[in-house]
Amino acid sequence: MSSNYIHEANAEYRRIRKRVPLGVLHSEEEYKNAVAVLDEIIDEIGQNENHPLAEMAEALALFIHSYEEAHFSLPESFGPEILKNLMEEHRLKQSDLPEIGSQGVVSEILSGKRELNVRQIAKLAERFGVSPAAFIPAPPDKKRKLTPGKK
Repeated sequence: MSSNYIHEANAEYRRIRKRVPLGVLHSEEEYKNAVAVLDEIIDEIGQNENHPLAEMAEALALFIHSYEEAHFSLPESFGPEILKNLMEEHRLKQSDLPEIGSQGVVSEILSGKRELNVRQIAKLAERFGVSPAAFIPAPPDKKRKLTPGKK
């Protein structure tokens, strides 16, 4: 890579970084802003799993998740467990979630045989009013936390 390329990339990153919190979140204000931006990105992405902003949404969700892990004390869970809990709380059956797929697809997600994709995560976050980060798989050495609640 040439130094000119790095200079241009740096300028573009700084421009984007002014609007999108692509970095470690240090305050509740930064956290709330990141969640709001992620919601806007997900609104823009809609059903398009190949949208150019999908990768940005995933990166932002990881920063949000990291902040939630550090600042919110919640039951340890990850995507399928969170979905099971939300389904129980709302008294839903697998067939009540057509927005993420057929009953068979929902079953595979709940059993861990299939991971949620960006479109499904967006739909679930919207339906249940939780951060999309709650449904993003945590790294193998980390446990997922549900949603922010009590500190």
